[in-house]
Amino acid sequence: MTLFHFTGIKGSGMSSLAQILHDSSHTVQGSDVEKYFFPEDPLHERKITILPFDENNIKPGMTVIAGNAFPDSHPEIVKAKETGVDVIRYHEFLGNYMKNFISIAITGSHGKTSTTGLLAHVLSGNSPTSYLIGDGTGRGIENSEYFVFEACEYKRHFLAYEPDYAIMTNIDFDHPDYFKDLADVLDAFGEMALKVKKAIIACGDDIHLQQIQANVPVVYYGFDEGNDFSAKNIKKSEKGTMFDVYVRNEFYDTFTIFLPGDHAILNALGVIALCHYEGIAASGIKERLATFNGVKRRFSVTESHGRVIVDDYAHHPTEIKATLQSARQKYPNKEIIAIFQPHTFTRTAALLQQFAESLQTADHVYLCDIFGSAREQSGNLSINDLIDKIPGANHLSLENIDVLDVHGNAVFLFMGAGDIQKYMNVFSEHTEKEETA
Repeated sequence: MTLFHFTGIKGSGMSSLAQILHDSSHTVQGSDVEKYFFPEDPLHERKITILPFDENNIKPGMTVIAGNAFPDSHPEIVKAKETGVDVIRYHEFLGNYMKNFISIAITGSHGKTSTTGLLAHVLSGNSPTSYLIGDGTGRGIENSEYFVFEACEYKRHFLAYEPDYAIMTNIDFDHPDYFKDLADVLDAFGEMALKVKKAIIACGDDIHLQQIQANVPVVYYGFDEGNDFSAKNIKKSEKGTMFDVYVRNEFYDTFTIFLPGDHAILNALGVIALCHYEGIAASGIKERLATFNGVKRRFSVTESHGRVIVDDYAHHPTEIKATLQSARQKYPNKEIIAIFQPHTFTRTAALLQQFAESLQTADHVYLCDIFGSAREQSGNLSINDLIDKIPGANHLSLENIDVLDVHGNAVFLFMGAGDIQKYMNVFSEHTEKEETA
């Protein structure tokens, strides 16, 4: 049996795919840097071997699945090609793998992970479903009918996929280290739409998705009554949201979700529309929607001595706005404290003003130093460039974490795609020590 070696196994997509192959009785191992990243936790739970990067990891007869963050010049990839070991990029392997199932791609600039997690949860209650979620979670289920996966637009990698369905959540300008402008992003999504084989489920409230062209039916969802699936009579509370769904202006059913924010309603609508298209009964959809608790690092809440601590992956201005709106809805009587770590220098520079505007909706703002990435370690700006644009914003480091104490029992939103959890963990430990002192 083939041994699959994952170069860069701690990446969120790579970790998920490794879990799927392991669950499907394949032999799996991988390599990465020794630094901790949260997607490695389920690998350890499955006892999947994780090695330090080393060209000597490459052995004859294995197949190397290479993470997209690592260039062809990476020592392991070079060694594999020199010795005739098969090397396949993550997105290319995934494109071939999904052909064994009814495949559903979830794509968009924002909301992919939450929607993928929700759809996987709902479908799993009705049919065997394998899934790959961008929070580092993957499951390979025996005799799966469906394969639900997150499809990232970065470097047009999602063009390697030819899914049966696609849920498209929105289109926005992101990844400025690759895309030239919004028109370039729109072009990529336009190409993706032409690869879908059965139907596209798209958010009709997004002006850019209204223009999508495809060779298959496009079913729209959203708040606007002109959508094929629309949400009405919305009732929000601290516990969750109840709403009626109308299908082409005819009442369909009432659904409840226990996640805050308008974006959570939209994600649920996309899932409901897909399930309706596949003939899944409303009762089955309702039951599963009501038992979904979210995915990792998407408004993940813990409470510590009266303080609410939220861990969220938001790293784009649009996502920050959505996270802050969720916090206002769920905790209307508490101060909202935003602690944000920008991710990549190119994104921070390209969207500097938008970041400032989105963060100003918090009551208080603290900013951590910019986090680079495997492909970008430095830039021409610092966190002070963003601090200068937000009145009252302060710099936060691990050394001065106690400055947050002044806010008492507030909601502390730790947001970012880098190592913002490091700051959150130090704050949580500080809170524990403060209470027991």
